[in-house]
Amino acid sequence: MKVIKAPKPLNVNGMSVFLAGSIEMGIAENWQEKVVRLLDGYNITILNPRRDDWDSTWVQSMDNPQFREQVEWELKAQEMADVIAMYFDINTKSPITLLELGLFVRSGVMIVCCPDGFWRKGNVDMVCNKYGTLQVPTIYDMIDEIILKIKEYGY
Repeated sequence: MKVIKAPKPLNVNGMSVFLAGSIEMGIAENWQEKVVRLLDGYNITILNPRRDDWDSTWVQSMDNPQFREQVEWELKAQEMADVIAMYFDINTKSPITLLELGLFVRSGVMIVCCPDGFWRKGNVDMVCNKYGTLQVPTIYDMIDEIILKIKEYGY
């Protein structure tokens, strides 16, 4: 397995999985680390937006090069991913994740995990239902679905 974290170059060979979802530092669990650990041993590339050197003082503006680099990396990585695994942590609001759900729900490559208790679960359920997007109840079910996709792709 290869893991590419933002903002490293997106040099992908074979199947790729983008880890979309709650990041809110200090609030969201580091679920990305759990996914990477549970998928260890598979011949895939994980695209992880959880940046090691993220600085919450960065101004969120197109004029800020670090912020712009992060957002552009995430959008490009999602556009090229074979699977977008999206997780909504119930302890977060996750506005960017909701935005990304809207952007990529029609892609046909999403697996969405929105557990009971997420503050906008009803909205997520409705959008996924309308566009036929696969939803699962737990992060472990999401892992199982990713593994099924890996096998489908022959990796």
